Amino acid sequence: MIGVWAEAQRQRQRQQEAQERARIQRQRDLDRQQRAQEREVARTQREQQAAYRRHREADARARTEELDARVDALGNLLAAGCRAPSFTVSALTRSERIEPFSPGPLAHPVPLPDPGLYQQQQQSGWAFGANRRAQDEARARYESDWYAAQTAETQRQHQLAAYQRQYDQWAETQLTEIRRHNAGVAEMTAELRDGEPDAVVEYFSAALYASTAWPEELPRQLSAAYDPAARQLVIDWELPGYDIVPEAKSVRYMPTADEDRETARPVAQRRSLYRDVIAQCALLVLRELFAADGFGALESVALNGFVDDHDPVTGRRAQIFLTTVMAQRPAFDQLRLEQVQAVDCLVDGLRGQLSARPDQRTAVRPGRRPDDVGEGVVSHGGEGDPDLFEMDPIAFESLVAELFRAMGMRAVTTQRSNDGGVDVDAMDPTPIRGGKIVVQVKRYRNTVPPTAVRDLYGTVQDAGANKGVLVTTSRFGPGSHAFAHGKPLELVSGGELVDLLHRHGLRGRLGGGGSGGGGGVPAQRTGPDAADTDASTDTAPASATATSPEPAPSSAHHVLGMSWSGEVALDVCALVCQGQRVLSEDHFVFFNNPRCPEGAVRAAAAAGPDKAALRVAFDALPSGADRLVLAAAVDPVAHPEADLSGFTDARIRLLDSSGAELDRLPVSDGRAGETALVLGSFRRRAGGDWKFVMGGKGYPGGLESLVQEYGIEVA
Repeated sequence: MIGVWAEAQRQRQRQQEAQERARIQRQRDLDRQQRAQEREVARTQREQQAAYRRHREADARARTEELDARVDALGNLLAAGCRAPSFTVSALTRSERIEPFSPGPLAHPVPLPDPGLYQQQQQSGWAFGANRRAQDEARARYESDWYAAQTAETQRQHQLAAYQRQYDQWAETQLTEIRRHNAGVAEMTAELRDGEPDAVVEYFSAALYASTAWPEELPRQLSAAYDPAARQLVIDWELPGYDIVPEAKSVRYMPTADEDRETARPVAQRRSLYRDVIAQCALLVLRELFAADGFGALESVALNGFVDDHDPVTGRRAQIFLTTVMAQRPAFDQLRLEQVQAVDCLVDGLRGQLSARPDQRTAVRPGRRPDDVGEGVVSHGGEGDPDLFEMDPIAFESLVAELFRAMGMRAVTTQRSNDGGVDVDAMDPTPIRGGKIVVQVKRYRNTVPPTAVRDLYGTVQDAGANKGVLVTTSRFGPGSHAFAHGKPLELVSGGELVDLLHRHGLRGRLGGGGSGGGGGVPAQRTGPDAADTDASTDTAPASATATSPEPAPSSAHHVLGMSWSGEVALDVCALVCQGQRVLSEDHFVFFNNPRCPEGAVRAAAAAGPDKAALRVAFDALPSGADRLVLAAAVDPVAHPEADLSGFTDARIRLLDSSGAELDRLPVSDGRAGETALVLGSFRRRAGGDWKFVMGGKGYPGGLESLVQEYGIEVA
């Protein structure tokens, strides 16, 4: 028994040991499988990370290659342009080939039914009884279908004849238009040979606008005039800005930060390349002009190249001339432009001038300007341009639509009925700031009333548009500008319209004046006059008491320099009044009317600690004026939600014409909920001197409410 028991114990122990060994083996297998899975996951992650890194590195290399290609294209701008075909007068001629007549399905006759398909063929011919009835029914169907086919064929022939007549009329109209166009080209060609200034300017402007040598991303704005006596074309041509040269030199992917990092192009290299691009542009323009001259019209070309940018001296938008050259044709024809160094060729070979620091907009003195010729200046129109005042209303709307299309938008004129007050529907495809634009067109000779601007605002809201544009041949008063201030509205006056038309290769003038400003409609100004930007005179604010000296010279003036705490942008304005009424809308001096008619009050550039400034010649104010009111309003575009609660520590400095401070005038603080404030007023006293009276009245409705109280119609 003891032996049996012992053997059973050994068997049980062996089983337990076997089970333990099996359990350990299973655990080892599981651990091995888990480690294999972990290795596979790690391998997959490494492959994914490597693929992601390769993708990012390839993208960075592609961006670097794009930068290199762009720089190479800029460096070879002149050489590539010289390989492009020259513009010729034949490019203006249109072929008389008209699209042939294509009637489509109407060209095919309607097929008649086949009688064999309707007869039941019998051995004995036409049968009797039931078969006879079937034959009669078949014959009836055949006759019905035959008459239907005959009717359809007759209708087809009528439609084909009508379509043929429509085509013949269309073809005749097209051919007449083509021949009229070609006759005009032939007439212009004859005028070119005779050296007619208008024809010369028109032809060479077309040559530059249509040039395939000029890259699409570069500007094509020009002003030109022709001197027939000297056979010289004088032209101002817009150059690309400094941003044409990429700021980055290369792009590298940084895996540790998982970001692309740009390496900046050395400033000296970027400046040198930009200077070379300007020189290439000037030479390319000269090449295009001389190459297009197959009539011997050009003995020389006076070229001035400019950029449309902010003047570093005044801060105002202006044309800054970076190069000028007077190129004689014999000397230019000797050049091999494909092999020249552009800067050396322009400066040394043609004796031109080129800005030493064009990146900093260091200007050169331009040579002969188109205005110096005084005849047929493209940018300002001429007698050959259509008079916008006399243009058919529908044609005028079409011209405005064409202008919007030339500016890169999609635009169509609306139907004459049910247009909701909209003359042109436009769509700006630009991301973020683009969208739907409704345009109203007003061919007025007198000032556009504020009610028209108010109606446009209602149309913008009803149409759900992003912006409304009111285009006129006249001008807008302060009431209109005050109402539009801070709203998605843009007002385009007659002078601005003519300038936009010529900038985009279109034509138009206002009245009989050759400058495009005829009819007594001056262009709206958007800043102080150039003469008002002298540092010694553009300082600002007004004083508590200003006494006008005895017959002071017309140049005697004071500067009112205004400053305040806080970061809210304010518009400072002045009203020349008699009592509580402004003398006229033109006596409201603000951001869109920088001076009153007499020039006694005008905007000036702020200097020193001042944020805004006005220049006032008290002795030049109209005799009927007894009050000069100063006001400030929150700029609703820059700070749409702001009020005057942060308008504190305000003051007005009264300076003399030399800039010396004479006095400091007190100004009350702003209050919450108010967006416009009367700062104070100068009041004429019995002796003729002027006394400053502190203001303080606020307006929750902004500048619009303030000017209404002084008699300016806003809505």
